[in-house]
Amino acid sequence: MSTNNQSMQIIEPLEFGKYYHIYNRGINSENIFKENRNHEYFLTLYNKHINPIAETFAWCLLKNHFHLLVRIKTSEEILQNQQENGSKKIIAPYQSFGNLFNAYTKAINKGYNRHGALFERSFKRKLIDNEYYLRSVIKYIHYNPVNHGFCQHPIEYPWSSYLTCVSEKPTKLKREKVISIFENIEGLKISHSKNEQFDSLERFLNL
Repeated sequence: MSTNNQSMQIIEPLEFGKYYHIYNRGINSENIFKENRNHEYFLTLYNKHINPIAETFAWCLLKNHFHLLVRIKTSEEILQNQQENGSKKIIAPYQSFGNLFNAYTKAINKGYNRHGALFERSFKRKLIDNEYYLRSVIKYIHYNPVNHGFCQHPIEYPWSSYLTCVSEKPTKLKREKVISIFENIEGLKISHSKNEQFDSLERFLNL
């Protein structure tokens, strides 16, 4: 199989109503989050561009890459949200993510006197089609900082959704659904207290 065919294999369309693991890294592994205010600004842009078209179940921002787990809303859900906000135009989910990454790239380029692309050409995405895979990806995303040596437990890392999962603060994260996937909050905490290898998942993701 050619390299081009392999590259095509990992590209999934973003279909309404389906779950996706979305991830990307800086071009040539460049850091895309250089300081805390970068994480904060990315999340601000995420709230603007992605929350209207997707529900978020997990996320993690590291120095040179990120992971997101989302459910793309149905076209009816998106249209209802748009109408409530005075707009009748539905932007394609892929374009919403493109708008997020383009806006963030422009801000980083302006703020750090750089030019050109910040991310690898096309963000990667994998369809999640069963609850076992959904559970595995949630834990994989939360454990990314541990596996990259930034901390020893997900609760120690400030730029992921794990802290939100174990808190009671208001959030747009689908926290109750995430907790239910692990049966209850104690089940989530116990699962996340056990480190594990994600080699097979990373091979599947082509990381």
